[in-house]
Amino acid sequence: MAPTSLPATWGILDEVSLPSVCLAERFAARYQVFVPRASVYGLVVDTTAYLNRIGLDSAPPIDLASLEVLQRAHLTHVPFENLDVFYRRGVHVDPIRSASKIVEQGRGGWCFELNGAFSLLLADLGFEVTKLGATVVIENRPTIGPQPSHATIRVDLDRPYLVDVGFGDSFFRPLPLDNDGPHDGGHAFYSFACNGDTTTLLMEGADAWEPQYHFSPNPAAEDDFEGANEFLQTLSMTHFTEKPFATRLFDGGPDRVTLLDDRLKLRSDGVLSESLVASDDWPAVLEKWFGMMP
Repeated sequence: MAPTSLPATWGILDEVSLPSVCLAERFAARYQVFVPRASVYGLVVDTTAYLNRIGLDSAPPIDLASLEVLQRAHLTHVPFENLDVFYRRGVHVDPIRSASKIVEQGRGGWCFELNGAFSLLLADLGFEVTKLGATVVIENRPTIGPQPSHATIRVDLDRPYLVDVGFGDSFFRPLPLDNDGPHDGGHAFYSFACNGDTTTLLMEGADAWEPQYHFSPNPAAEDDFEGANEFLQTLSMTHFTEKPFATRLFDGGPDRVTLLDDRLKLRSDGVLSESLVASDDWPAVLEKWFGMMP
């Protein structure tokens, strides 16, 4: 099993930054609506098995370094994938079912599943966790349909952090929520902007900061995601319903492997390579790189 401390090659960013007034006020209060431990519901999540699933052999301390270890480990071992959506098997927002899918079936999922299960793991480990609802922005336009269309996570330590393991090729380091940045998210820089009653996560692009999603500071519950979860499973002509895919970090990032319907993409040391994958070979390639079958 991997150690519970960060490999030296991962390199934690030791950030020292001053809060911005808008964000500091917005995220100053610690919420009383946290994700509770599963035992509160009389349910059992095998925390040891979950940690083993993401390559860790024991529970780490409750601190920023450990939170980054957990985020990167989850993004490395649990893929962002749409197979149950593509094959019309159905997906759910229940975090216990999502955790079972990840741990017992060796699968991944999309944001409602991944961030739902991960928030439960973090809570069971003793982190102070609040789920947040977000609206995804594509080409500078908010997505259509029921909102929130994305689930993300706030974790309170010495300060509040944004954590996400369900947004594909995105940041893999916790981002301080009380400072607008820029913050080193691992493979790119990220920042926050106050946008009315919501906050916008932005990623540094080649020529401008690109909005990723808008999110509310208010806690969200599983029921809040039901509408979007159902809608996105049936919406035609989207990357979720039309073609299968799976993607994950490789060795803690920033390297990444992505399997699309007809090709395998590898990002290694900043160099992207692609190889075509025939349809008959697709299941074998999926098993080789992601340890699962369609």
